[in-house]
Amino acid sequence: MKRLITAILLVINHQLPVLAQWTPELEAGFQERKQQYLSKFEPGKYGSTAYEYEKQSYPRAMIDFLRGNREQAIAFLQSEDFDSSKNGHVLGFDFYSGFTLKGQIRKYFGFGQFLNPSYKTRMRQAMRIFTTDDPLTHHFPTPRKFWENSQDDCDTWIDCRNTDNLRAMRETSAYLMAEEAGNERTRQIYKSRIAAKVRSLYMIGQGEWDSEAYLGHGLTTYVNLYDFAKDEEVRAIAKSALDWFTITGALKYWRGGFGGPSKRDYSDGNCVWCSGASRALGLYFGDSPVQDNTQDSDLVHLVTSSYRPPLAAVALAQKQFTKPLELLNSKPTYENWKPGGSDQPQFYETLYFGNSFQLGTLAQGSGGDWNGFKLMAYNSRRGVDYFIAASGSDADKISTSSQGNNAIAQYQNLAIWLNDKPAPAVPHGGNPQDRTASPFQFFLPKSAQIEILRGNLFIKLEKTWLAIAPINLQFGAVNNNVKRYPDDQILTATATGKGISGFGLEIGEKESYGTWEKFKRLILINSQLKVGDRVEYISSKNIRLKLQHQGRELPKVWRNGQLHDWRWRSPPQASHYDVYKSDKPLIYQGWKSGKLNLRILNAKNQQFNCK
Repeated sequence: MKRLITAILLVINHQLPVLAQWTPELEAGFQERKQQYLSKFEPGKYGSTAYEYEKQSYPRAMIDFLRGNREQAIAFLQSEDFDSSKNGHVLGFDFYSGFTLKGQIRKYFGFGQFLNPSYKTRMRQAMRIFTTDDPLTHHFPTPRKFWENSQDDCDTWIDCRNTDNLRAMRETSAYLMAEEAGNERTRQIYKSRIAAKVRSLYMIGQGEWDSEAYLGHGLTTYVNLYDFAKDEEVRAIAKSALDWFTITGALKYWRGGFGGPSKRDYSDGNCVWCSGASRALGLYFGDSPVQDNTQDSDLVHLVTSSYRPPLAAVALAQKQFTKPLELLNSKPTYENWKPGGSDQPQFYETLYFGNSFQLGTLAQGSGGDWNGFKLMAYNSRRGVDYFIAASGSDADKISTSSQGNNAIAQYQNLAIWLNDKPAPAVPHGGNPQDRTASPFQFFLPKSAQIEILRGNLFIKLEKTWLAIAPINLQFGAVNNNVKRYPDDQILTATATGKGISGFGLEIGEKESYGTWEKFKRLILINSQLKVGDRVEYISSKNIRLKLQHQGRELPKVWRNGQLHDWRWRSPPQASHYDVYKSDKPLIYQGWKSGKLNLRILNAKNQQFNCK
């Protein structure tokens, strides 16, 4: 079976060169993970072609083909579409949804040599009809659904939705169809749109930045363009997009986990291999003690592609750089293509890498569909542990749960979180226990050792230690029944006063504090928490972090005595506008600079560069 799969993949990959000069060891690791991936799926079960369900069914059929069940898989891939009666304008083919289009593209270009010649000819004719003009300019009489209960329906021939991942599916698919059909005007339209979108990555970043749910979809979409475009300039644009996604994704990938602040975070990715981002990146980066046993059919686009990330991205993902290290990054607005949407960042991120952990926060905290506080810590058995704080009460949405207005300050291994939703007053004659107090939640592994000493909460993970100093906050019950996470728990807390509430955090490890006992002792003896109009945390090593809550505005933050300026400043003045900026040579992308630079010098004095 393994030899058969390898032989088939050599054909599917179209003999495209591996542009990144991977070592034989890296390629062997990728091939091993590919074989493990293909072996996980049950043969012969694909699903439906109704609506956009080809999102799952086409990749599953392709996987079954690669496993050797070629006749059944090809029969399904070229079977009459369930919705063919709705698609008479394109000879019965379904070219509507972005997810369906992505599968149609790899079916035609990647598996086309195995399709019936008459079927492939008819599909090419459909592509010619579809792209005679921009399919976005053609309309159905009434909107069409993407699934039974979808609410974001379109009346255009092609998916009109504009999330970053769906837009990429639309534009890359329309481009490849127009190129194949010889519709040059439409090809040029979509080449221009693709180039503009990829250029924006190197200017301000991605609107759905670092999404645990959608980063993988970006990768599996642009590999279609990389693998199948005939125009070498377009292939280079596709590679630029893929390099940007794998490099920036590598920052938050670690040992099979994906952590740190993220946009469009649905709280599904807070364990190793739980997020689409970690599964996609993990095929390339590996470096986890845990095998990925999930069935993510979308990854068939990656295992049948010749694309490989730059070596520097691999080194970054495997954290082969000198630590500790801090980054000050910015994130754009979601709809940044609208007028004024790219004028300034919306989110300001701090990332800190210790020897056994990485912590990321946003100045605005969590809320909406974004996470603003997430820590990953080394675990020899699980890969990483997650520690997440939230100011709301929804345990099922621990990544984004929020009440009131949040403000976070971070300086290296220190953080302060403040929330301005006070505990409600007790009605006259009422029972204080009946009031609904402002809640906090702390997500952590059940294996963690927890102690409360002099009011401070101490948490011991395998190699990482946390000290939490409460601010008008009382620790409460533990929820041991967390949906999706049987090995984790949520410690609850409630506000005790009418003012702000929150906590100060100090993180320790062997390299900086020696032992767990010494860490606790230093915290109890030396650390200070000063609460007033401004909250100041003085660490056990006399490092100062101060935060002033500003309601819905950006907070005022003093990092070791220096007032932090969020505004644009011309170099060499300090600025938090840069898309990526490390405090030691590692990674840099200036706001609207059009360039991403990565330089890594690892412990073996091996240097990796990517520009």
